[in-house]
Amino acid sequence: MEFQNDIQDYIRCEIETLKKLDVEAVNAALNLLLETQKNHKRIYVFGNGGSSATASHIQNDFGKGVSEYTEDKFRFQCLNDNVPTVMAIANDIGFEEIFRFQLQGVLEPGDIIMAISGSGNSPNVINAVEYAKDCGSKIIGLTGYDGGRLKELSDISLHVPVNSMQITEDIHMVFDHLMMSIFYRHLCGRSHLD
Repeated sequence: MEFQNDIQDYIRCEIETLKKLDVEAVNAALNLLLETQKNHKRIYVFGNGGSSATASHIQNDFGKGVSEYTEDKFRFQCLNDNVPTVMAIANDIGFEEIFRFQLQGVLEPGDIIMAISGSGNSPNVINAVEYAKDCGSKIIGLTGYDGGRLKELSDISLHVPVNSMQITEDIHMVFDHLMMSIFYRHLCGRSHLD
């Protein structure tokens, strides 16, 4: 099979989408994350499916990758990583509550939310974001497609303007590694090439 044209089409779409990203929104996200780190507050990150893997990866990159070289650690907590807790909430209460339930009673002033949803309309993500907003938390939302409800609710929208879940998820990881690399340089005095 000859897939070269399909490969080129995918790469072309990825490049075109990357060029459309809102650099000012990424800068605002970096500054909010930095403020949250300096104030020793938590960053709750979560998503479903591929977005749950991205959320877990973000926690790793900041909780170990950047924090290994900083005195003030980033306090990321990934809400989809504790499978027994997620399954118990889903079974006993409902899947739409798996993230909100974990935030109830523990979200503190100054804590922020990093919510990931390709469609921007995942009910469990939206429920948690609405709860967090009611508590006064700022929201960084990572979305694709038209951004859905999450884009509307976000204080900072890291939106991927493309109708492709695969490219959306690719670029959500670009956001992670881009921000990690910038902090790696500016907070740790290290190059991402080290």
